[in-house]
Amino acid sequence: MAVDVGGTTLKGGLITSGGTILYRERRPTPRTEGPERVIAAISAFVADLTRPRTVAGMSLRPLAVGLAVPGLVKPGLAVFSAAFGWRDVPVDAFADGELPVALGHDVRSAGEAELAYGADADDALYLPIGTGIAGAVVLSGSLYGGTSGWAGQIGHIPVHPGGLPCPCGQRGCLAAYASAAGIAARCGEASAEEVVRRAASGEVVAVRVWDEAVEALALALATYTMVLDPSVIVIGGGLSLAGDALVTPLRERLAARLSFRHSPEVRVSALGTDAGLLGAGLLGWRAVGDQG
Repeated sequence: MAVDVGGTTLKGGLITSGGTILYRERRPTPRTEGPERVIAAISAFVADLTRPRTVAGMSLRPLAVGLAVPGLVKPGLAVFSAAFGWRDVPVDAFADGELPVALGHDVRSAGEAELAYGADADDALYLPIGTGIAGAVVLSGSLYGGTSGWAGQIGHIPVHPGGLPCPCGQRGCLAAYASAAGIAARCGEASAEEVVRRAASGEVVAVRVWDEAVEALALALATYTMVLDPSVIVIGGGLSLAGDALVTPLRERLAARLSFRHSPEVRVSALGTDAGLLGAGLLGWRAVGDQG
């Protein structure tokens, strides 16, 4: 059983070891109601998905729980999430049951799914853009976590020092300008999708906000490219649904900032918005393996 915790939506499902989603369900994330309410909503969702159910004539019972959450994560502990405001939440608070549980970082788990089922690259950046922004760093065919396992916090690179405030406590972070939540908030909309629609029609404020978002992404990705030289940058998350409206100008802006070298390929995730759920499924199957 897999649960992918997003800032807007909780995605849950039952997934085979081969990555087939047999059952799926979505619920809203009560992000604005505080961290305790979010934790309670996740726990209730896990409890509901744990119950046996019949799907297409098959009786399904999960063997383990894979739980992918945002922020800083250690095995068994959600250390911090700027999106939700929680600190040091033990895994038992999310899934207090009899099944084995594996807790992991949402973006790194989605990156593992991209490696397993999607992108074919030894050096890549998987960058889901949703309520926040973080990256799964792939080096020489393996995910790179850094000293503390927290590598890839690209959303908190300061693209405009002293700029807009970010929920993490810093100012000028990439996420404040280019996350789906940041884009929507700057235009007074409920979703970035509406901002994209307004920008396509030429509405002045939406055009400016969208242009600044693409420019901020290009700046951050140019820095990443100079340091780590990826062969491909894979854009995922809800903002990837903007398609060419995002990818085409981003390719152009990134190439313009890399004057003396070729730009890496920029493409949309082959797994779409299922990458996080499939990544949580991989966590769950790892927990099964750990039980022998």
